[in-house]
Amino acid sequence: MPIDDLRQRTAAMMPEITANLAALTAIPSIAFPGFPAEPVLEAGEMVVDLFRNAGVENARLVPVEGGYPAVCADVPGPAGSPTVLLYAHYDVQPAPMSQGWTLEPFNPVIKDGRLYGRGAADDKSGVMMHVAVMRLFGGKPPCNVKILIEGEEETGSNLGPFCEAHPDLVACDAFIIADGGNSRAGHPELNVALRGVATAKVTVRTLNNMVHSGAYGGAAPDALMALAVILSRLLDENGDVAIPGLHRWEWDGADMAEAQYRASAGLLEGVGLIGTGSLATRLWTRPSVTAIGIDAPPVKGASNSLIPEASAKISLRLAPGSDPVASRTALVAHLTESAPWGVQVEVEAGEVGNAFRAPAGGRIDAAARDAMREVFGAEVVSTASGGSIPLLGTLQSLVPGAEFVVWGAQEGERSGAHGPDESQDLAELERMILSEARFLEVLGG
Repeated sequence: MPIDDLRQRTAAMMPEITANLAALTAIPSIAFPGFPAEPVLEAGEMVVDLFRNAGVENARLVPVEGGYPAVCADVPGPAGSPTVLLYAHYDVQPAPMSQGWTLEPFNPVIKDGRLYGRGAADDKSGVMMHVAVMRLFGGKPPCNVKILIEGEEETGSNLGPFCEAHPDLVACDAFIIADGGNSRAGHPELNVALRGVATAKVTVRTLNNMVHSGAYGGAAPDALMALAVILSRLLDENGDVAIPGLHRWEWDGADMAEAQYRASAGLLEGVGLIGTGSLATRLWTRPSVTAIGIDAPPVKGASNSLIPEASAKISLRLAPGSDPVASRTALVAHLTESAPWGVQVEVEAGEVGNAFRAPAGGRIDAAARDAMREVFGAEVVSTASGGSIPLLGTLQSLVPGAEFVVWGAQEGERSGAHGPDESQDLAELERMILSEARFLEVLGG
C-alpha cells in the first residue's frame, strides 16, 4: 500500500498498541531463578492473545524443555514469497528499587511521550512491533512469516538447544530480530555484529582460617590481595584485555562520539577511558573483561585479619567471530597462570554465549535499509553492539544461508534497559512498526 496510507493506519493504531504495551509491561515476567513462574506464564499467554487478536490464529505457547514456553506461529503469505522469522522476547530483567527507580517498575506510566516500566523497551517493545505489524496486515502479511517470541532471553536461555532439536521451526530466508534499536531516536541503524560472552569463577585460598593481620601480615599472603593481583592481570597497562589468544578486529565503520558515550555511561568527571583504538572498536569488535561479583568479607564488621579465601565471577565479552568455548578455555588458563605466591587457585568454567556477525549486502539487508530510509527520511548507518544475544549464533549455524536484520524500538542508553526507570519512546516505536511493515511489503513485492 502507499506509504502515506501505511503511516495513517499505523498512527491510528498507536493508542491501542500503547495500551497493550502498558498492560504487558505491568506483568513482572522475570524468568530468573527464585522469581515466581506465574507472571512469566501470564505474559506468555497475553502475547498469544495479542497475536490472535491481530489475526494470527495459530499463535500458541510451545513448551521449551527446562525453561519457559515460547510463543510460536506460522502465517502463510503469497505463494513463492520469502519466509521471515520475527523474534523478540517477553521476559524481563529484575527491577529492585535499590537500582535507583523513581517510579514503580511494574506500574507503567506515560510521561513526555515515553512509557516507563521494566521491559517497556527491552523487549516488550519488540513484541509489540511484531504484533502491530500483523495487525496492520490483518494477519495476512505480504510474505510468509514465522513468529518466535522467547520467554527467558534475559537469563539462562534454553531456546538454543530447543531450536537445535526442532530445526524446522526456524527454517526461513531471514531472521528479523527486534531486540535492538537506534542509538538516538529518529536516526536509523542496523546492528550487524554483537559480542559473545564467556564466564568463569575464580577462587583463591591461602590459609586454613582467619589469622591476626598484625601477627601474621607481611609474610602470609591474604587471599583477597592475591585475588586482586589476578584480577589486575586481566588487563594490560592501557586497559586492553591481556588474555592471550583472543580474537579481535578493527571496526571500519562510523565511530562513536566520546562525549555521547561518556554521558550515556554516566562516567564521573575526570575518569578516563580504558583501552586503545577507536571507541567503536573497543566497544564492539574487541574483547572486554569485567569482575561482576566478589565474595569476600564485607567492609561492615570487618576484623583485622588475613582473609583465607576469596572468589570473583569474571565476565568476558568476545569479539564477533570468536569461538566461545576456546575463549573460555583461554580465560580459565590465564586466571590460573596469573596466581601469585603459590596460592591455591580453583577456576570453574561458566556459561558461554555465541558472538554474531551478520552477512552483508544481501537482498534482505537492502530491503530493510530501503524501508528504514523511506520511513525515517535518512540514510541507515551500520552499527554493532557490545552486548550479546547468544541465540543468533545458534540460528546462524542452523540456517547458514539466512540473512539477519537486527533492529528495534529501543533507543540506546536513553531507554535505560536493565537499569532504573526504563522507558520506551512511543514515537520511535511507531517509526519502527512502520519500518517493519514497509520492509515486509518491499520483500514481498
